[in-house]
Amino acid sequence: MATTTTSLRSRLILPPPPASHAAVSLRLRPRASVLPSSSWRRNLRLAARAAPPGGAVAPASSSSAPAAKEEEKDGSGGDEGLSAPDAERLCEFLRADLPHLFDDVGIDRSAYDDRVRFRDPITRHDTIDGYLLNIRLLKLLFRPDFYLHAVKQTGPYELTTRWTMVMKFMLLPWKPELVFTGLSIMGLNPQNLKFNSHVDLWDSIENNEYFSFEGLWDVFKQLRFYKTPDIETPNYLILKRTAHYEVRSYSPFLIVEAKGDKLTGSSGFNNVTGYIFGKNASSEKIPMTTPVFTQASDGTLSDVSIQIVLPMNKDLNRVCFLYFLISLPAPNTEAVTLRKVEGGIVAVKKFSGRPKEEIVLQKEKDLRSQLLKDGLKPQQGCLLARYNDPRTKSFLMRNEVLIRLNEFTLEL
Repeated sequence: MATTTTSLRSRLILPPPPASHAAVSLRLRPRASVLPSSSWRRNLRLAARAAPPGGAVAPASSSSAPAAKEEEKDGSGGDEGLSAPDAERLCEFLRADLPHLFDDVGIDRSAYDDRVRFRDPITRHDTIDGYLLNIRLLKLLFRPDFYLHAVKQTGPYELTTRWTMVMKFMLLPWKPELVFTGLSIMGLNPQNLKFNSHVDLWDSIENNEYFSFEGLWDVFKQLRFYKTPDIETPNYLILKRTAHYEVRSYSPFLIVEAKGDKLTGSSGFNNVTGYIFGKNASSEKIPMTTPVFTQASDGTLSDVSIQIVLPMNKDLNRVCFLYFLISLPAPNTEAVTLRKVEGGIVAVKKFSGRPKEEIVLQKEKDLRSQLLKDGLKPQQGCLLARYNDPRTKSFLMRNEVLIRLNEFTLEL
């Protein structure tokens, strides 16, 4: 397990943990299950499939031309769409190319037509130069991190990708974090198999058609300031951000834990902080992390424990030199226990203000109701994550209610 850096950008969104837990494995569903056949979604798909003419050389395999000739002989004229080898080759190309969208390598321009029709809810371009300019501006203003989850053929000359993009607006002093997840419908020119359209659909809004005031409002909402201490926190990757919650994939982490009284209570806090401040078998002081968790493990939210996350360079085992991990000292009181929390898929609702008990219980109720409405399977119980010192101004506080999910389908 690698040591986590203190960079806010790197510690919030990290590569996904290994898919070793059957209960949190991801799978793909048919395209129709995620995009209802409303009129505007049909229009977007038709727009993505439109093939404006392009004059560049096709980034195709050597087998493409013979295949095209065979189609001409049998009278099909290529109307059946991509051949299986071409579809797989183009999917593999996107898997390799798109992770470079915002780094110094950049995407391979030769794979795109001179005319590329780009649309997202608040941006539009109709040339390859405009398309690349948009990427450069995002890179300059927002320092984006892009994570590609899946690529799949979804139409005769259409590929669809699912992704997460995390950005920081560098022009504002507090550099707010903006998170977008969604789908990109990538259209191909049938004549040369170059990408000639790119339409983005965001998970967080309903109206994805340009120009979407709902999309603009979604951007503005994320410019608010949450005070997050620049110290170590559990690693997670945001898989999906909706209008109501995020779905995250957490890596495993270690905690020191004591019995609590209620979700917003402080009973047991002195026990867990005492352990990290040196009240342990070797009198070792352990660096503070964030957040402080309180977990209710039962359906009535009454069986509560309070938890502090331990640094990622620590381990429960006594012999750890092989992995360069440092063994944790044993507790010197039975009121405190150490344990490993397995990674998994968690739904999260973020909010500010002082986390009073009635507020937290309502947030948990709202989140659970929305998850059930969306067809997800929340587990019983929840966690409250408190990121800030109690002396923090209430409007700056970052709090979260987390509910584990039994299953989650990352749809494409």
